[in-house]
Amino acid sequence: MNLRQLPTTKVLSEHISLCRLDGIDVVRILHPQCQAAISLFGGHLLSFRPKGHEDVIWMSEAADFSGHSAIRGGIPVCWPWFGKVASPSHGFARTSLWQLESFNDHKQGVTVTLTLHDSPKTHAIWPFRFLSRLHFDLGERLKVQITSTNTDYRPWTMSGALHTYLNVGDITQAKLTGLGNEYTDSLAENQRFPSNGTLMIDDAVDRLYPESEPSIMVEDPPHYRRLTVKNSGHNSAVVWNPWQEASAGMADMTPDGYITMLCVESALADQGITLAPGQSHHITTEISAD
Repeated sequence: MNLRQLPTTKVLSEHISLCRLDGIDVVRILHPQCQAAISLFGGHLLSFRPKGHEDVIWMSEAADFSGHSAIRGGIPVCWPWFGKVASPSHGFARTSLWQLESFNDHKQGVTVTLTLHDSPKTHAIWPFRFLSRLHFDLGERLKVQITSTNTDYRPWTMSGALHTYLNVGDITQAKLTGLGNEYTDSLAENQRFPSNGTLMIDDAVDRLYPESEPSIMVEDPPHYRRLTVKNSGHNSAVVWNPWQEASAGMADMTPDGYITMLCVESALADQGITLAPGQSHHITTEISAD
């Protein structure tokens, strides 16, 4: 994605502007420390390229930017649930229009904050009042945090995830460490298996690691770098790659797209967490390249 070619609709600061990408509005960051793009549709990070590196975030070449369906790639926001436990799958946040609340441009990078409030449209899907705030800190490294606040008069239960798609040079060469000593395999009827904490991928994978270490390392030899993913506020790290057959069956993914993508997600899965009125919860992911 060539961010400089996006047509500017409004200049917000020296390094931040609003742009248009097909049917969606995008906050574009062109800063000496990084380049990035955040879609207001879905509150969705589309790109993050720190100085001296290829893009850390993978985006499908066939992604739909019409603003009518979820975007394939980037960091989708799965909320207020994760998975197919209700409809729509992964919740409504990733197909909702978020509002730009604030931004700050400084020497080390930029910060951007988006908000999503309950509305008659969300009440038809999930009958609770809420405030969700997405905060992006972009510079030499990336930090994304979603803060969910119960603004209702009754408790409600949420799950969710920051569904990060990492850009790797070759999935068969990528090596993950720090995954912990067991996992649940979604491709094997959710059976649990032991793990030595290390993974190299040569087939479809969809695993939930409930005891991963605070930092997961991804060796990316073709790009001559190591990616570090640090998650918090979650109860599992999810590792996913659909592999060739499933990729070919997705309308918004090219048949060979799986070769350069690897999802390492900060997920609050299973039963999630219950928030009393006025309570908040944070799910965070931090990504760096060296």
